[in-house]
Amino acid sequence: MEIDRHIEALQLEAQLFAGAARRTDLDAPVSSCPGWDVRDLVRHLAEIHLWAAAQVANRAAKMWVDDLSELSGYWPDLAVFWPGDAELIDWYLETNLNLVRELTSAPVDLECRTFLPAPSPLAMWARRQAHETAVHRFDAESAGMTPTSFDPEFATDGIDELLASFAPRGTRFSIDSPGTMAVHANDTDTRWHVTMAPNGITSTGGGHPADVTLIGPASELYLALWNRGDDSTIEVVGNRDVLDTWHNGHRVRWSRARVQKRERERR
Repeated sequence: MEIDRHIEALQLEAQLFAGAARRTDLDAPVSSCPGWDVRDLVRHLAEIHLWAAAQVANRAAKMWVDDLSELSGYWPDLAVFWPGDAELIDWYLETNLNLVRELTSAPVDLECRTFLPAPSPLAMWARRQAHETAVHRFDAESAGMTPTSFDPEFATDGIDELLASFAPRGTRFSIDSPGTMAVHANDTDTRWHVTMAPNGITSTGGGHPADVTLIGPASELYLALWNRGDDSTIEVVGNRDVLDTWHNGHRVRWSRARVQKRERERR
């Protein structure tokens, strides 16, 4: 997908996310983000948008934020932690609009910090923020018992980001000996081959024999690989233990220290 398509998806998913949050009690638990409610989810995504916008605009002094006050320094008019519940979702949409504005106005040859491989820094940030928003849109919809699916092309792109860019970042993986997983999105006919080993995860394109094979629509595979759902909507052929190893070993979590800090700030 091109950068402009990712920015369009970022805008659309933000509207869907906000709509789901408005329809749901902010105290409703988010089962896919243990310990969080919808309020936490809205705050998190707004915070991520502010952080990403600071990176794209080259305002940030470093990649990772240690304290929310740093974001206030980058975006003093927006980084208000936290608005009241009545203003919270409108505030989130303002942070999304701010991010979209920075991405849209950035030059194609933008130079800034990144943390995933991509054709360019601008491409990385547009893609990552589009999929960050999309997955959390699903989280918000699920909290309100109204989950919907994803466009096949967009979901295929998200699977590729996860398997080819996100998962290989680590140099350790909790597995005793190498295991392989094939993934086949049968509505876009796209295939990946994933190797999980103690020294990390690697991924290639194409269809090759594997210990376990996942087959299904791109939207359902996207959710399954991001640990959303129960795998009942996809076909699993082979050793399910290898798939369980993926589910248990590849998780993106907000650190416990950050969660505790957010709880203090929330009070």
